[in-house]
Amino acid sequence: MGSHAKEEAVSQAKILTISCTHAPFTPESTINWLLGVIQREAKDITHFIHLGDLFDASAASVHPNEHTHTLREEYNHAATLLCQIRKILPAECKRVITMGNHDDNLRVSDPRRIPRALRELINPHLHHSEFSNWQWLPYEKSERGCYKVGQCVFYHGFDAGATSDETEALQFNNLTGSDPWRLFVRGHTHRPVDPTRCMRTKRIPLPWWYMNVGTCGPMNPDYMQRKDTSQWGSAVGIIECLTDRPDRMRTRNWSARLERML
Repeated sequence: MGSHAKEEAVSQAKILTISCTHAPFTPESTINWLLGVIQREAKDITHFIHLGDLFDASAASVHPNEHTHTLREEYNHAATLLCQIRKILPAECKRVITMGNHDDNLRVSDPRRIPRALRELINPHLHHSEFSNWQWLPYEKSERGCYKVGQCVFYHGFDAGATSDETEALQFNNLTGSDPWRLFVRGHTHRPVDPTRCMRTKRIPLPWWYMNVGTCGPMNPDYMQRKDTSQWGSAVGIIECLTDRPDRMRTRNWSARLERML
């Protein structure tokens, strides 16, 4: 399911990116809105990147729950969504999934989740052909676990604290070459954040930016009933960039914005 991150060869890219659909809990209203945004932008899209937690993976949770759906139903729901997206995108569009922690729970070596003897059998690729139409990257806090297009770096995310978007941007900058002018895009926290410059102090800006595309999953899942989700939101990241190697570019060569579901 993993593939090494690599630089793209094309000269100009338009990227749409989402995160955290948590199948089978993706709201129908969110799916309809998302497909509408993709349809509107489809003509020029060169990359579509799902930043992980495609599955909720309830069956692999270490926390007790009362969900009634099966893992096969999760796979079918996720495959249907990916198929709907793929059919709108241009045929030559690169389709990428950077796995999230929920996706990784299905394959991690942890007998509390899935017994070792069963892990091979629950590989989603064995259950639906749609998953093979997408490039999958492993859930690793390393260069192998991110996808790079020019000065833009995409990954799911690992920490969820208030400053974790900026902290992880700086960490992934160190992991991927430390070239200036780059944008680091992730999900994981479910909190959308517009492109924001990293700061050394309030008066000293750094030459890196971060962005969070929030969640396309449920806004009030059962496990958050006693917690605050007021900052959660659904969004699509829309990014245009040059795709030359970042060490060859002497200034910022990307533009990015969030389109939020109202």
